[in-house]
Amino acid sequence: MDDRSTAQHDRSMMVSTTIPQGIEPVGEHGTWQALVRLAEADSSVAHSHYRRLVAGGQAARNLTDAVHALCSVHGDHPGMIADVLTYAAQPEAQDWLTAAAAGFVDERTYLAQLTAAVGPLPSTPGQAETESALVGERHALEMLARSERRGCATGAVAALLLDWGAIRVMLDIAAERFGLAIPAPTFPSDSDTEAVIAELGTSPGTQRAILFGAQQLFAQHRGLWSLLEARASARGDL
Repeated sequence: MDDRSTAQHDRSMMVSTTIPQGIEPVGEHGTWQALVRLAEADSSVAHSHYRRLVAGGQAARNLTDAVHALCSVHGDHPGMIADVLTYAAQPEAQDWLTAAAAGFVDERTYLAQLTAAVGPLPSTPGQAETESALVGERHALEMLARSERRGCATGAVAALLLDWGAIRVMLDIAAERFGLAIPAPTFPSDSDTEAVIAELGTSPGTQRAILFGAQQLFAQHRGLWSLLEARASARGDL
């Protein structure tokens, strides 16, 4: 990637620590509703490159690149959710986190199979810079998982589960394109996650921490799509 593309990606990784106006939680299920509104504004579905990939008609290289990047960030064992369980800043979330971690074991298997199916990483200028950016993404997720701020890590997990539903759409499109069977997801449902977040986010401080963690997770994913967009542009695939 050239300096301009790298700068654009770096800007996409810059995260505000303020929850946008109009997204503050209100009412019993306000934290979840605020998280959903945050997702609509800042998660994968709001990014132009994600929308481009799920709209169809893309070069196979772009799907291949996205699968490899997602596997690089989320495919390693034990993964972010297992780390959140280990550090247990919010122990009352344990049952939900255990179910989420088990679901993500299946997703890592799917990612590994899909990465093999899509073939080698497409040749792209600036591969060393890409590797560095992906290391930074993984490190940011590790720091989120190990946060001692009550609610921050669970908010990040809730955001991951919510955003993964969108990411799964793209992964399933790639699976169909490359002839791989699509397994059913085994995550907790959105309604289960909503109930847990409503129960966990009962104090203003915890609500803010949950939304902060979610905001950081969405920012990392947004940065990943921006990186992939810059790589597709560098290949002449946009």
